[in-house]
Amino acid sequence: MSRNRPLLIGAVLIGATLLAACSAGPDYHPRSAADLGVPDNWSVTAAPEPEDLTRWWNKFNDPVLDQLVEQAADANLDIAQAIARLRQAREALIISRAALFPSVSGSGGYNRTETLKGGGTTLTLPDGTVTTTGGGGGQDSFSLGLDASYQLDLFGGNRRSVEVGRAQYEAAGFDYATTLLSVESEVARNYMLARAYQAQLANAKASLAIQDDNLEIAGFRVQAGLVSSLDVEQARSSRAQTAATVPQIEQQYNAAISRIAVLTGQEPGALKPLLAEVRPIPEGPATVGTGIPANLLRQRPDIRAAERALAAATAQIGVSKAALFPALSISGSLDTNATSFNGLFDTITGGLFSGISQTIFAAGRLGAQVRSSRAAADSAFAAYKSSVLTALEDVENAIVALHTAGERERHYAIAYDAADASAILSRDQYRTGLTDFTTLNTQETALISARNGLVQARSDKATALVALYAALGGGWDASTAPTAPPRTN
Repeated sequence: MSRNRPLLIGAVLIGATLLAACSAGPDYHPRSAADLGVPDNWSVTAAPEPEDLTRWWNKFNDPVLDQLVEQAADANLDIAQAIARLRQAREALIISRAALFPSVSGSGGYNRTETLKGGGTTLTLPDGTVTTTGGGGGQDSFSLGLDASYQLDLFGGNRRSVEVGRAQYEAAGFDYATTLLSVESEVARNYMLARAYQAQLANAKASLAIQDDNLEIAGFRVQAGLVSSLDVEQARSSRAQTAATVPQIEQQYNAAISRIAVLTGQEPGALKPLLAEVRPIPEGPATVGTGIPANLLRQRPDIRAAERALAAATAQIGVSKAALFPALSISGSLDTNATSFNGLFDTITGGLFSGISQTIFAAGRLGAQVRSSRAAADSAFAAYKSSVLTALEDVENAIVALHTAGERERHYAIAYDAADASAILSRDQYRTGLTDFTTLNTQETALISARNGLVQARSDKATALVALYAALGGGWDASTAPTAPPRTN
């Protein structure tokens, strides 16, 4: 029997190795663009050639915008939370990898025993004297131990757990990139709105100046008996309605710059001095290279995060299935004991133990876990496909919004020129009595509407351009997967 023992041990090890080469559960395979419903081309007119959108905000040629976006990328608290979650995911991956290796622990001890009472020897001397000796002795003992245990990953449950941890870590990296892109686009969008509100305030103040002149002219004509006081009341009403828009615009402007400040990690009023100087709404390029729809699978970090979530859910099926099979564990120990430290290593004893366990009855729990994992994988695939379709929707909506805003800007520019000429002519005619105040008021109202419409169209065009850059996944380096920063301790 002892002669065949090496052969038996070798056979067991070879069998364990072969089993370990197989992992329970399905292997993950990336889905193709066709599986995800990605069309070959956009359904709207778009530039087929892609362009580098890593720093898309530079395309607006606005130094203040550049400063704010970069400051938000460094100091935004949502981004800081995403980085912390990425660090957590990295440590979780390290924890899952630890199950692939043996666990080793050491122990040491020291013990001393003392005789507190009794234990001595009574002696009778020749002269008849009685004495006691030997009480109060003590003894030292030292011990060292080394224990090791290892659970063989026969059916790949631990390796599948590592796959789960790795995919979740990568998904956390793409979640961080998604947060980064969201913050960058939110800063830019609010910046466009802030400049638009500045333009609207300028329009309102310019309209108030004109309406003050109209009110003065109407007052002179009433005093001269040329018109009734109705003209004055109409002029007062028009001016009051224009003045009433100013507080609302100021409130919207304050909300926009407060939002930018918070996005850059500052108190709400921190950016008021920086943005106090009135500047026009930034104009970006006339066209954007959108590339083909399939590019989104690589460029959009939210899509890549959803793909990694699917990979993790698929690997989790293997973790659940591995629990259905037996578990083989090996443990060993080395121990030594001595009454003096110098003799501690004179005698060393060791032991080796192996055991196998198998769940026989769990009331359907293990099977339910497998089915639950499969359902989670189905849900992850649906979420992955949904994220792809949503991204396609975002891009096409942004393309159409950019186009329509450009068309509106062109038409409002024509309307503004015409309304400005009509208002100037009506104002001159009213001064000379060639027209009534109702006609003048109508032309002034048209001028205000055209001027504000032009500002709104320019604002919509700028925000649509920002939305298109964000929808295309601009704002990060898609060629590398984001990783957690180096550990500091």
